[in-house]
Amino acid sequence: MKSAMPFLGVRKPARAELLKTLPVPDDRDEWLDAVRTLWREATYREERYVALALSGDRRFQSPDLLPWFDEMIVTGAWWDYVDEIASKRIGPLLRSHPEVVRPLMLRWSTDADRWRRRTSVICQLGAKGATDVELLAECVDANVADPDFFLRKGIGWALRELAKTEPGWVRAFVEARPQLSPLSRREALKHL
Repeated sequence: MKSAMPFLGVRKPARAELLKTLPVPDDRDEWLDAVRTLWREATYREERYVALALSGDRRFQSPDLLPWFDEMIVTGAWWDYVDEIASKRIGPLLRSHPEVVRPLMLRWSTDADRWRRRTSVICQLGAKGATDVELLAECVDANVADPDFFLRKGIGWALRELAKTEPGWVRAFVEARPQLSPLSRREALKHL
């Protein structure tokens, strides 16, 4: 894990047990304040993992959280944070509020920040038949030539997941894009 933030060594099962004991506010403003404080004042990665877990409270999810999730993406700036935010926070918001989130993902697909671009590509992981394939295609096409490992891997991962429900679409998409990196291509076609 490449990080300036040190680890305490608390593994996920122990963090999950700790989370069960934490009182979660019923008031949305208190909840968001707790999540923000924990994230912003964290000195160890595990504190941010707890903030990330708390940020997923389904009672409070709405598009007005997008600026907060963006802050987490940009300040977290590593796959272990970004992937969960993309697939478990942004993705569900995209499916429930496409009119708000879709234009944002299109903007992020060409953003200077690689983690926003990765988010735009992988935010539909797990959407299966609800995947907006046009959005996925646009986000992938915007990044197809980027040499960044995390983008190439994310492109392959997003396509591989979609191939579980849309194998023909994925195969045709990959064949029509010879500029896809070998890593993206290999990942996308892994189970086809």
